[in-house]
Order: sequence, then structure tokens, then C-alpha cells
Amino acid sequence: MLKTDVVDVIANELFKAEKHGYSVDKFVEQYPELDEALAYRVQERLIEIKCKEENTKRVGRKLGLTSKAKQVMMGVHEPSYGVLLESMQLFEGEPISISPFIHAKLEPELAFIFGKELKGSHVTVADVLTATDYIAPAVEIIDSRFQGFSFTLPDAVADNSSSSRFIIGERFYSPNQLDLKLMGMVFRKNGEVVATGAGAAVMGHPARAIAWMVNKLYKVGQSVQPGEVVLSGALSGAFAIAAGDHFSASFDRIGSVEAVFTE
Repeated sequence: MLKTDVVDVIANELFKAEKHGYSVDKFVEQYPELDEALAYRVQERLIEIKCKEENTKRVGRKLGLTSKAKQVMMGVHEPSYGVLLESMQLFEGEPISISPFIHAKLEPELAFIFGKELKGSHVTVADVLTATDYIAPAVEIIDSRFQGFSFTLPDAVADNSSSSRFIIGERFYSPNQLDLKLMGMVFRKNGEVVATGAGAAVMGHPARAIAWMVNKLYKVGQSVQPGEVVLSGALSGAFAIAAGDHFSASFDRIGSVEAVFTE
């Protein structure tokens, strides 16, 4: 099978799995040619399909697998990135039905909102912060389309890095007054603290994860655009979601964001 055919087959299978709420087996076993580079082509094709079928558009990017612990747990060796679409954004205060999801989990994130294009092959933490207009608290619903949340790095990349939905807090803050590396976070599920963390959990500094992604994007002729949002990677593990659950992620100096789930 030609590589272009493999890209189309996998992208369409992933789209159907998400749309109809079922999980699939890892593709690397069926398509040994599915390496990281081909997986990002699948991701691009999947996003094209979603934009057309869901009448939506790109609004940003997300990082995945940014902590060493998560990489070890998932058996991968580096982070991944994915695309955020307008159709994925939810808003605080709106109850979220769990019915569209396969086996969703929630994780706390920092959202970067960009005022300038970020592009290049040697982008640094300082470059990321200079291009960032605002920081906001966020949570991401991840929902791998693979059986049992089990995948290789190429599988995860093809699956748009397990992305599903996201919520950004309603208050935005300039990064100039914040030490993102030392920023503390408390994650609560139904009032109980389930995790704590700090910005340094994300590759030593959340902006370092974004710099890594921008340098990767440059190799395929892409960049972060003004107005786009980037979720820089989870500050803790992800926690399973059930109907009736209430989560909150609180961050030092920038407040919190909440998510409530229903049947």
C-alpha cells in the first residue's frame, strides 16, 4: 500500500472511532511503516477531515507526553504535539456530558495565548515568552482512540496526541509577572486533592515544551500564529472522568479553572 493510502486509511479510521465512540487497535502492528514522520502526516490529514466534517477551524496546538514519568509510563521517548480546533473548546460553567467520550481523562495545563508568530529552528524559552501575550489556567480532556489507552509514539501522534476537548480559564495574565517554572498547581477531584505540581514538571519549564514543538514545526514548514493558544503539557497525571465528577485546577497567582461532568 502506498504511504498516501496508509495516511488516508488511518486518518479515516481514527475519525470514525472518535465520532462513533469506539476504540481501535494500535496501527503500528498493522502498518510497520508508521513512523513518527508518517504519523504527523496522518495527524494533518485527520485535522483536514475534522475541519471539513465538523465545520470547524484550527485555533492552536497542544503538547502531550511532556513529563519523563508520562513518557516512561506510556513507553515513549519524547513529547508529541497536536492541533486544537474550535470545536474542541468548552467553557467554564457548562456541564460536560461524558457520552461522546471513549475513556476520557482530565489533566491540568497552562494555556499560552500568542500575540506574535513564533517560528524558527532554534527557538528558546525567552523567545516563547516574548511572543506570548497571556497565560491562563486550563484543563484538557484527553481521550485516546486506542484500546486501554495503550499506544506507541507514532500511534499517539496520528491520533492528534489523544486530544479531545479543552477549557481555558476566563482570566488572562501577562507572563512578565509570573515565574512559570516555580508556579504551583493543585488539582482536585470532587473536593479531594488528587495531585500537586509545578510548571517545572513540564520539561523543566512550560515554555521549553513549546520551544521544542516550534523547532519541530519549522522542519515541516509550520509555525504558531498570532492569536493561537498552546496548551504546554500536563502539570500532573491525568485522572479518569465519570458522570457527577467535579474537577478544579488551581494555579498560584492566576486562579483556577473548573470542569463538571454529567451523563
